[in-house]
Amino acid sequence: MLTDNALQILKARYLFRDAKGKISESPNQLFKRVAKYVASVEGMNQNLWETRFYEIMASLEFLPNSPTLMNAGLPRGQLSACFALPIGDSLDEIFTTLKNAALIHQSGGGTGYNFSKLRPKEDLVSSSGGKSSGPVAFMKLYDAATEYVKQGGKRRGANMGILNVDHPDIQEFISSKTDGGSLQNFNISVGIMDDFMHAMENEEDWKLINPRTGQAQKTVKAASIWDSIVQETWKTGDPGLIFLDTINRNNPVPKQGSIQCTNPCGEVPLLDFESCNLGSLNLTKVLIKDGGKIKINWSKLETNIQIAMRFLDDVITVNHYLLPQIKKISTSNRKVGLGVMGWAELLLSLGIPYASDEAVNLGEQLMEFIQIKTYESSKNLAKERGVFLSWEESSHAPNKPMRNATCNSIAPTGTISVIANTSYSIEPLYALAYRRVGILQDQTQTEINSIFVEEMQRRGLWNEKVKAEVLQSGSIQHMVSIPKESKKLFETSLEIPWQYHLLHQRAFQKYTDNAVSKTINLPEGTTVKEISEIYKKAWEYGLKGITIYRNNSRTRQVLQKCNFNNTAEC
Repeated sequence: MLTDNALQILKARYLFRDAKGKISESPNQLFKRVAKYVASVEGMNQNLWETRFYEIMASLEFLPNSPTLMNAGLPRGQLSACFALPIGDSLDEIFTTLKNAALIHQSGGGTGYNFSKLRPKEDLVSSSGGKSSGPVAFMKLYDAATEYVKQGGKRRGANMGILNVDHPDIQEFISSKTDGGSLQNFNISVGIMDDFMHAMENEEDWKLINPRTGQAQKTVKAASIWDSIVQETWKTGDPGLIFLDTINRNNPVPKQGSIQCTNPCGEVPLLDFESCNLGSLNLTKVLIKDGGKIKINWSKLETNIQIAMRFLDDVITVNHYLLPQIKKISTSNRKVGLGVMGWAELLLSLGIPYASDEAVNLGEQLMEFIQIKTYESSKNLAKERGVFLSWEESSHAPNKPMRNATCNSIAPTGTISVIANTSYSIEPLYALAYRRVGILQDQTQTEINSIFVEEMQRRGLWNEKVKAEVLQSGSIQHMVSIPKESKKLFETSLEIPWQYHLLHQRAFQKYTDNAVSKTINLPEGTTVKEISEIYKKAWEYGLKGITIYRNNSRTRQVLQKCNFNNTAEC
């Protein structure tokens, strides 16, 4: 059953429109269109898999990434969520990549770039005798282009911009979003190496290397760069960090080169021209009542994993690739990323507080199960269809035949969580009631968590006073009428200690072969020192990337604690 918010998003972005712009399919027809097209490579078993693909989507037990839902079955349908594009140090390379990025955005995909090969600002341009504009200037050019090329004609493009911490322009990059108006279509992250973290901790010098010459251009204190990073993150939420050495220690195809880039939200480290093909399991759909107690139906979860993995592998086969380079590497490595959504609501249904060791341990157990079963599915697909083309030069060879170089990824599940009517990814609830602003141009959606309402009704605590408080503040923590165990269970994102945010990310990353996209949402009063501590701990935990957002550090944020009555707080 689709909610009003889900229908609003489907009508705005997903349902097919005719030549006059009129919606010409229902949500049910959308799922049938996608299932039919993706199953078209199944040969004699096409009807069987078409039915299974349709049923798992229509029941909202699994949803693929948005471009697949939007474009599957349409002419030249581009189905991948995002891509990594290389940027070389010449005007020709810079503008070729910009053209390719525009085509990708137009088709519904997002793009990630590492700008570290570009010579620094004011550096010599020998061909003209002039001076270089530097990476940040070209990022602004890409940002402006993104503004005018909507993704799939339906939403503005998403970008990840990375600059390595040893680039001479790193300080300009760190503060590039400090004015609150620049690079609005970019997430930015600093590419961090282990050597830098050691230099920072030991208060040592750090060399900034000109990529054109390979020579040190300047020497600074590593701690001074670190201080700039955490100060700007405190101020605006940018930059995040990408831990490049951690990523490359886990690169399944190291002979193809080192990974320097991720997709826009950081959940998929990618080689040049690679695409990410993602899908998410709805965890609230694998709960059953057993003797009056709610439990995880592990058998149902395993079945859904098998269907979802086959679906994602088929997507790689039926996909329309915009560039020959993208097709070559995507079909050679066949990377997929199956993740989850509804983690917070699963915990609520089980009566487990997010900020508890029990929740963290269950997260690790759940993701280990998912990884084991995705690997089994990929192994079975390899027996049926053959290993991925570059398997022999991968870390899986020679003893682990696999159809896919990677199998897991924890994506943010923004709009597909709304369609599935569940909580985002592995995030805790942002609030018990909130407004979602800006995802559909200037439209606003409102949410009151249904599990919370049901629990309050079960306890006989749901009344107009409680409702008014939740609509006002999004929280029950200040209400004397609510018992302590309910307050603990329904702690929201900003009320959960940051330590538990990180512990959940570490638990899921442990059994995720790609990466985990998670935002560490922090209360407004969080200090710069605490942000520094979080970033250090993320590296120590072996995370591949980290994103922090301090509440109200931007004038406009997508999720806002509710007052539905348009008071100053919203």
